[in-house]
Amino acid sequence: MTKNAADPNVVLFFDTTLRDGEQSPGATMSSAEKLEIARQLARLGVDIIEAGFPAASPDDLAAVQRIAREVGTPDGPTIAGLARAVERDIRICWEGVRDAAKPRVHTFLGTSDIHLKYQTGLTHAQALEVIRNMVTLARSLCEDIEFSPMDAGRTDPQFLIDVCALAIECGATTLNIPDTVGYVTPTEWYETISTLIAETPGGGVGSGVVWSVHCHNDLGLATANTLAGVKAGARQVEVTINGIGERAGNTSLEEVAMALQTRAPFYGLQTHINTREIVKTSRLVSNYTGMHVQANKAVVGANAFAHEAGIHQDGMLKNASTYEIMTPESVGWTQSRLVLGKHSGRHALKVRLEELGYDLDKEQLQQVFERFKVLADAKKNVTDADLEALMTDELARPQEYFKLEDMQVVAGTMGMPTATVKLSTAEGETIIQAAVGVGPVDACFKAVDSVVRLDNTLIEYNVHSVTEGIDALGEVTVRISTPDGKRSFGGYGADKDVIVSSVMAYLAALNRMIAGIGLGEKKPEGDAATVAIQR
Repeated sequence: MTKNAADPNVVLFFDTTLRDGEQSPGATMSSAEKLEIARQLARLGVDIIEAGFPAASPDDLAAVQRIAREVGTPDGPTIAGLARAVERDIRICWEGVRDAAKPRVHTFLGTSDIHLKYQTGLTHAQALEVIRNMVTLARSLCEDIEFSPMDAGRTDPQFLIDVCALAIECGATTLNIPDTVGYVTPTEWYETISTLIAETPGGGVGSGVVWSVHCHNDLGLATANTLAGVKAGARQVEVTINGIGERAGNTSLEEVAMALQTRAPFYGLQTHINTREIVKTSRLVSNYTGMHVQANKAVVGANAFAHEAGIHQDGMLKNASTYEIMTPESVGWTQSRLVLGKHSGRHALKVRLEELGYDLDKEQLQQVFERFKVLADAKKNVTDADLEALMTDELARPQEYFKLEDMQVVAGTMGMPTATVKLSTAEGETIIQAAVGVGPVDACFKAVDSVVRLDNTLIEYNVHSVTEGIDALGEVTVRISTPDGKRSFGGYGADKDVIVSSVMAYLAALNRMIAGIGLGEKKPEGDAATVAIQR
């Protein structure tokens, strides 16, 4: 069981970024990226990591197994996998999590009349029989079982009680109540959770059963509904980093964690979350998925601790508490203070990165130091925010089938924007191509396309500066899709030159697409302009 699972004063955090979060359009991650995020989630202090949906694909199973072995240590989080209430799913899920020190099987079945009629075709009686058989099977394999009645927010209240009671009777240790389509409001959700805890046989206070809530954000109420569930007695919350997930997303981990901490006198509850790791985790997930965090996003948005209005600035100068209910440092933001410059050495950089939470080996430090020196030569001073951006770029970089070696852009009012790029392939070949575009970025992307020769559609392009000033480091995120639009891939780049950042981000997305659709395994044929992958 998870630490303090039966402690009524502790709210457990069940993070489903790697499962529900990955179901966001374009948020597909590689096994290596999932493992890195899982390690960061463990540092963040989450109690349960839902590592994936093992039956979905062999790759998902392998990713869950690796996370179970490498992150699911005795002093680490519980590692869960999701399974439909189907025997094959449950057995594969168990294979995925069984090597964790604390494994959990999470199974679900739709229970609303809408889902029963249109999705499964089951009657109430048939649904109960499926739940009886599948929860019993899951419990025969694993001691820690979580059951979710999908679309509970639209399920008949009495049937929901019957479902939960049966799941408990068959061995479920956690009852997760999902508002699958983001339909409910906080007041009615409070009443639903309160009633379930009070009236479900075997699930009352002191029973040892953990009640959980999983809320979607279709009406923008996910965090409010989750906190209402906690107030009603739920002691597990199912959340994702940055609130990513299907449709409008899930409840944001960072919002619930900081609400419980900032309003501790109101809720009177504790968590195991190390809130100072929040921003780092947010950036890692954002850059691996290619999903940019909006500037006004609570807690982790760029404007979360920014103040522009004169009256606000006046208050902040007198006392920060006039307009800030939590400090930037409490969630992992760092002040944009001047810390390093072009005369700084490798040791000073290493110490500062360690202070920021990055533990690098000798080879990694050398790679970052080389990029730092280039940046320091171009800027008078390098801030913590600059370092965070450099580290995010290093961590988020996929396997490089194509790598940017050099580039030159000509743009202005006198002629057509022209770009020349020099790329190297994984096989060590160098390719130079030039192209004309409607603007410098367009020209660069067309030049890259003439080398990579991979059909795709650019569906998102975002640019913003890391710090203030004309010498600010520029961050770019892009998202591209396959021609049929069924799969999309994100990329991230950071450089003092925003055009260079753009090409780095575009190449990162292309490299992910190559790996994601299996082209990276094909052997090169032909001349230098067409090697490395086959169309």
